[in-house]
Amino acid sequence: MLREVLVYEHNLYPLRYNKTANDITFQINGENIIWARSAWAGSQRYLVHWGGDAANTDNAMFLTLHGGLSLGVCGFSFCSHDIGCFVQKTPEELYRRWLPFGMLTSHTRTHGAPPKEPWLYNESFVNAFRESAEMRYKLMPYIYAQAKESFEKGLPMVRALFIEYPDDPGAWLVEDQYLFGSDMLVAPLFVSGQKERNVYLPGGNWIDYQTGQLYLKGWNTIKAGKIPFIILVKEGSVIPHIKLAQSTDKMDWSK
Repeated sequence: MLREVLVYEHNLYPLRYNKTANDITFQINGENIIWARSAWAGSQRYLVHWGGDAANTDNAMFLTLHGGLSLGVCGFSFCSHDIGCFVQKTPEELYRRWLPFGMLTSHTRTHGAPPKEPWLYNESFVNAFRESAEMRYKLMPYIYAQAKESFEKGLPMVRALFIEYPDDPGAWLVEDQYLFGSDMLVAPLFVSGQKERNVYLPGGNWIDYQTGQLYLKGWNTIKAGKIPFIILVKEGSVIPHIKLAQSTDKMDWSK
């Protein structure tokens, strides 16, 4: 009987654990948010889940996205990860490429073995960190709107291409890029020293967010912008921005 109970509870344990952490957090500060890396069916109601202790390698960066896309098709709207990995000091070049990927997920954090603070690297890296962070802050109206829609419709924020474009055969073959919400497409740089990459564009025309260049549907070779990644906006979309502020509670949402 004990063995049957243990087997039954084995998968239920993370669900019960997440609920307990969520309920206690709400009792203490009125927020329904935790950082969980274990889950089971139903755990998507307890936000937010993250990718665990990634290694500081290019492959680990790719697998972080791969896991996020898989989590999304399992019904989880929100996911995060440790920008730049968790274990050991992150190589600066890898950290620079990982930053914009991490900034364009539903929840963002740098966490792990020190040093992770940008000022412990150098001034150039501080500026690179600031550029990616400010991009995210300016995009907060878009992020908020997409989070609301994802919550209401059960869609993932980090979205496999085939979710939006199920009738596009090419969209089913891509696992190294993603849609951030419905109107922005992100293609991180997963290879050291990479300055450009092949990007598959589904559905129609897309516009480079950093350069304004127009690209047509299908495969395109696209150069990274000043921020080392590729992000495109679906033609015809409206992407709301807000004036930069030091924190979200200081943003003027009336403008």
